[in-house]
Amino acid sequence: MTEPETLPDQPQDDAAASEAETGDDVQVAFDVGELPGGARAAIEAVLMVVEEPVTDHALASALELPVEEIREVLDDLERHYGDGTHGFTVRNVGGGWRFYSHHAYAPVVERFVLDGQQSRLTAASLETLAVVAYRQPISRARISAVRGVNVDGVVRTLLTRGLIIEVTKDEESGATLYGTTPYFLERMGLNSLDDLPPIAPYLPDASVLDELVNEAR
Repeated sequence: MTEPETLPDQPQDDAAASEAETGDDVQVAFDVGELPGGARAAIEAVLMVVEEPVTDHALASALELPVEEIREVLDDLERHYGDGTHGFTVRNVGGGWRFYSHHAYAPVVERFVLDGQQSRLTAASLETLAVVAYRQPISRARISAVRGVNVDGVVRTLLTRGLIIEVTKDEESGATLYGTTPYFLERMGLNSLDDLPPIAPYLPDASVLDELVNEAR
């Protein structure tokens, strides 16, 4: 009986094999320099769609360009759009870059966004937020000691708005300690807590707060 003929293994094209293995997950390589607006326009396109600030390293990775080149383009965009002739600008806030409306047009944006509704934080919320920002991590009891009033409701409001967050527990008392969030930095136009205005020296020392908390008890 004649054995069935077997064909020798055929070499498979590397590209075809790779495509077969990955299927639809294959990423098409591209050269940013070949795009109509080059790296500058590519960065603008990415910044137009991000919901949170994006770092220069993330942009460099996505566009396959050196970080130094990305930083040069970002700095140039910041200068270009920062002259007030555009309604928006590019800023480095909260550890990353994104488009923001220009501060010169704040009244216009405020009128459009509010549309007759009051969405600003109350004075109590702003005072509480300031205490957290400068004394974090800090407990509700210490915040109350600084402000002289109960802050439970205000703290809940700030938590709901994503401006503060529970960061840890006090080892001795077990109390929840609060701190600010990256969203707080973004909304305040700060890159880090180091950019806060120097008013911390005017707040009571931790020892004074402890005495006030003990007296309140």
